[in-house]
Amino acid sequence: MSADRLLATLRQDVQAMHAYAIQPSAGLVKLDAMENPFPLPPELQRELGERLGRVAINRYPGARIAELAAALARFVNLPAGQGLMLGNGSDELIDILSVACDVPGACVLAPLPGFVMYEFSARLRGLEFVGVPLTADFELDEAAMLAAIEQHRPAITYIAYPNNPTANLFDDRAIERIVAAIARQRGLVVFDEAYQPFSSRTWLPRLGEHDHVLVLRTLSKFGLAGVRLGYLCGPQALVEQIDKVRPPYNVSVLNAEAALFALEHAGEYARQAALLRSERTRLMAVLAATPGVRVFPSEANMVLVRVPDSKRAFEGMKARGVLVKHVAGLHPLLAHCLRLTVGTPAENDLMTRALKESL
Repeated sequence: MSADRLLATLRQDVQAMHAYAIQPSAGLVKLDAMENPFPLPPELQRELGERLGRVAINRYPGARIAELAAALARFVNLPAGQGLMLGNGSDELIDILSVACDVPGACVLAPLPGFVMYEFSARLRGLEFVGVPLTADFELDEAAMLAAIEQHRPAITYIAYPNNPTANLFDDRAIERIVAAIARQRGLVVFDEAYQPFSSRTWLPRLGEHDHVLVLRTLSKFGLAGVRLGYLCGPQALVEQIDKVRPPYNVSVLNAEAALFALEHAGEYARQAALLRSERTRLMAVLAATPGVRVFPSEANMVLVRVPDSKRAFEGMKARGVLVKHVAGLHPLLAHCLRLTVGTPAENDLMTRALKESL
């Protein structure tokens, strides 16, 4: 069978899409994906290895998954009346939301630039996607958001809090008015708090104030990017309905056990997060003092910078062994921007040196 014949069986919109790009990183200091750079201490590595070795991988996931959900609910102090469901990373939960809300004429709305999976999932599931540009300083354009909500009546509105790739928290007064407008249109608001360990604010304690607000989180930035574990919180009755779409056994027993282990040693991860927040402050000060570099505010474990020639800087840094994310092509507002992950003190020193030499 010819290649053309095989392609004829695939959706045209899929063929026109670009796959999610993951940069090769072998031999490079990897500071492109907002990962926690710290491994577990050797004694905890041994303890985790022994524990995973005892997991019954010959069985489908069972009660241990419910135990993990309960442990996460305790860990985040989930408000009364709220439910929690697990996903294979927050990406799967975004897709589950698209499936659950795919009623005729439904659309998904989000500010741009933002996390690419909101649009990716919506389009694959047949929902219209409406992107509303941020202002030039990466704040919510409240008037444009309210107009888009009135016009499109979105089923889901995503507010990344902090935002990716800009790393900032949006103004809460504007958000309050947007949340109220969506309530009048009978839509859902999803606060994506992927970077919560590094943020000064969260909407999770306020879940009980609204019956149309959900909070999405991941353990990836907590320090478990390789484990693939996300969770969605919101009104119990609403979460129970969304949970019907979740594939059975979507979280593996190994992932669940590793996450439970991490929660039992949350102090170690809190120590790592505190060090990364401190390094973020130091990194931003160094960058702000570098001629030709504009640094934007950050409440995440990444820093967005604008340089005179981002392509030249990106390639120069890569040639010097440091991999960051060149985001200039993602949206016109990101012209000449690079996204830098906050790494270890030594990695940050290498990164700033490579950037200065590449400008």
